[in-house]
Amino acid sequence: MKKTLLITGGAGFIGSHVVRLFVTKYPDYNIVNLDALTYAGNLENLTDIEKAPNYTFVKADITDAAHINAIFGQYKFDGVIHLAAESHVDRSIVDPNSFINTNVMGTANLLNAARALWKDNWEGKRFYHVSTDEVYGSLGDTGLFMETTPYDPQSPYSASKAASDHIVRAYGNTYNLPFVITNCSNNYGANQFPEKLIPLFINNIKNNKPLPVYGDGKYTRDWLFVVDHARAIDLVYHEGKNGETYNIGGFNEWQNIELIKLLCVKMDEKLGREAGESAKLITYIKDRPGHDRRYAIDASKINKELGWKPSVTFEEGLGHTIDWYLSNEEWLNDVTTGNYQKYYSSQYSNR
Repeated sequence: MKKTLLITGGAGFIGSHVVRLFVTKYPDYNIVNLDALTYAGNLENLTDIEKAPNYTFVKADITDAAHINAIFGQYKFDGVIHLAAESHVDRSIVDPNSFINTNVMGTANLLNAARALWKDNWEGKRFYHVSTDEVYGSLGDTGLFMETTPYDPQSPYSASKAASDHIVRAYGNTYNLPFVITNCSNNYGANQFPEKLIPLFINNIKNNKPLPVYGDGKYTRDWLFVVDHARAIDLVYHEGKNGETYNIGGFNEWQNIELIKLLCVKMDEKLGREAGESAKLITYIKDRPGHDRRYAIDASKINKELGWKPSVTFEEGLGHTIDWYLSNEEWLNDVTTGNYQKYYSSQYSNR
């Protein structure tokens, strides 16, 4: 049966990979990509599928409830995959209100629109909320985040995502809205805005700029290749159980400093530099407030129940990622200079 599916934040890093997968894999679905095209949203991420007959882009902000309601009324969505969010911890420390507004109120606007459209006719409908492992807080040297781990957010960003998770569950419990939630670990791959660690450091190494390392650099994260995350989202949307939460992780923990050193080694190889040259750029800086020490995901539930597992090793995925950034200097330059913002402002000011 032909379905119309809304993907919010589909011009962003993770969202663009999800949009591409659904547009190409499900030609019988109408895929509507809704994005506000803020600094992290970039339609250049989707030039390869922008003319596909089953793809539509809509410029809209999820905090605009009236516009969201109108869009739901126009397209009559059968499902929602909600990725639109403010997601950078450092920015949330500087401007927490924008995170609360987008991540909490924006999610509520989507839930209200879905509930009004579906009107208790839940058959074949699903609201899929994409969240983060940061809602669980910080781990010590041992242990893993499970779906049953109590929430303990430590930054304005993670608190806003925790709140949106709770609101989605509340709509499920109160109104019987069919939902699933996934909490993922740190993503990496092509098209990531270069404020995040891996693309930032690739860009800095290429341009011989300092590599800023918070504190002692021993903060530990689990890293997930974005293409594998998109595969997991596809699987959970179609086969996950309503009302369930699934943790998605890469089974791949790295201390920041060890990851950075590996990145330096690979970049020296790719750029033909003398071994150890890029590592000289490492610069330790003052730690940021509320910095969680360690995240680590237990992804055994999605593995056992739905059969998902990562398709590449970290070194393979990192190699693909470095190659992409070095081969797409124009994309990176446009993003870092803001030229693409001017372009989209002129192109979509009347949309």
